Amino acid sequence: MIEETILHYKILEKLGEGGMGVVYKAEDLDLKRIVALKFLPANISSSSEETAVLKHEAQAAAMLNHQNICTVYAIEEEKDEKFISMEYMDGITLRKKVADGPLSVEEAISYAIQIGEALSEAHKNGMIHRDIKTENIMINAKNRIKVMDFGLAVLRERAHESDLKGTFGTLAYLSPEQTLNQPANFTSDIWSY
Repeated sequence: MIEETILHYKILEKLGEGGMGVVYKAEDLDLKRIVALKFLPANISSSSEETAVLKHEAQAAAMLNHQNICTVYAIEEEKDEKFISMEYMDGITLRKKVADGPLSVEEAISYAIQIGEALSEAHKNGMIHRDIKTENIMINAKNRIKVMDFGLAVLRERAHESDLKGTFGTLAYLSPEQTLNQPANFTSDIWSY
């Protein structure tokens, strides 16, 4: 896909891949800015029910406006492929930062406060992230945190619904209710945090 143009996005490089899709760095040719595009897995793109759920949840995530939360710009579709356009974060994951060496006490406290503020904002707006983990937390050159990947996020009032079948999230970070395939809630995010 590198160097391809999809809609008004020129794909520049692959950033990563996980269970919920493949992420590329791209240039938005209309707005002249760098964005991240997350292409959803084919099994999710193919189901109109799951597509509707993801669209609803991405719309909810797009309503979040906070300095420590990655901004979702749009859900797009091209040739039956669904993808989310979002803020590009130039930095490293918290997992990589910790792997490079221990954090100072000041860094750990600063990161914890910023992550807590992001979760507080999401929760205040009824959003449950459901996949808080070190890979979903980015750190830029100025030591600012962005909580990424609200792809599994769900509005609190919809958390009881079995929208996306099965248990979602990363096993090491799952709250007890998530491991039992029960509805996630705000305390699920706190457990993972």
